[in-house]
Amino acid sequence: MTKLLYHTGACSLAPHIVLEWIGAPYEAQPVEFGSAELLAVNPSGMVPALIEDDGWVLTQAGAILHYLAAQHPEADLAGGTGPRAAAELDRWSGFFTGDLHPSFYPIFMPQRYTTQTEGREAVQEAGRKLVRKRLTLLEAQLDGKDWVLGKRSVMDAYAFPMLRWAAKMLPEGLAKWPNVLALHDRMAADPAVQRVLEREES
Repeated sequence: MTKLLYHTGACSLAPHIVLEWIGAPYEAQPVEFGSAELLAVNPSGMVPALIEDDGWVLTQAGAILHYLAAQHPEADLAGGTGPRAAAELDRWSGFFTGDLHPSFYPIFMPQRYTTQTEGREAVQEAGRKLVRKRLTLLEAQLDGKDWVLGKRSVMDAYAFPMLRWAAKMLPEGLAKWPNVLALHDRMAADPAVQRVLEREES
């Protein structure tokens, strides 16, 4: 049975949601960052980690999401077919992995970017500025769409944990980005997403 190692509140929420959407049997196991249990599977000590029946391990949220979409075509979560649809999946996976997700690092871990305690608020505000910039790009992509790729896909699951972070970490929440807020609320209302959140947060 496919097994997912996750940490509550982390981006591992995305593959957890996708596994629930797919509907095939799987196991989800909570772990702590840097724990011996996690390090034995992923030397970086980070989540998510996906472990298949034969012991094969896949890490990195974007790679796991691509793999799950390809491994379960019946779930129709790749956003479409053909080379352009695949390119759009790659494009937005890169956006979440390389643009939006790292924008939160200065907010969550300002000590990484300054050795001065009194400078940490400035670092966090720089992070908030980056997050706002990325959300504006996502807002434009969602114009006239319910989902990032036009139809529900693994990218909507990828977006969701980051939108939850933004809703909590930005003083204004998501109100300035109505399309983004609508995606957040659409995901939050999804029964499968609610089951996963209940499991992770219980």
